[in-house]
Amino acid sequence: MTNKIAPEPTARPRPREIQEALGFVPLLAAFFRRAHTDMPVELREAFSSHRLTARHGAVLTQLLAQDSIGVTDLARRMGLSLSTASELVGDLNRAGWVTRREDPADHRRTLVALPMERRPVVEDFVAVRAAPLLRAMDALSADERHGFVAGLQAWAHEVRNW
Repeated sequence: MTNKIAPEPTARPRPREIQEALGFVPLLAAFFRRAHTDMPVELREAFSSHRLTARHGAVLTQLLAQDSIGVTDLARRMGLSLSTASELVGDLNRAGWVTRREDPADHRRTLVALPMERRPVVEDFVAVRAAPLLRAMDALSADERHGFVAGLQAWAHEVRNW
């Protein structure tokens, strides 16, 4: 395991940046730290006993969007390497939270899906956790939503390898 060291900052935040955005980050961090306690018992026990992380939860969330997805497509969607996505999928498969099968149209591809019996648990958890974000986005105009999502994507890209 390597120790990741944050890169040297290029500039110190200005007071306006702190007031406009950075001051809210600790509030959001508290919300994200609470995710484990907001999980349904079945999901929380799986995360604890199989040592699953937030990245595994992100995979489960992505799998709600469609019935099945190729591992390569999942990696691309999440901005992960194929090996990292494969490892996360393998962990979730061993924990019983995803299924893997060969793509009948392309035998080289592996398709990943949420088992139907697990889907309601994940849907309920994601609905509870997504509610504040979706309410906030509903209050934005289409242009503001587009900018907000672009900002989240840019931020996620910047912190991905920390």
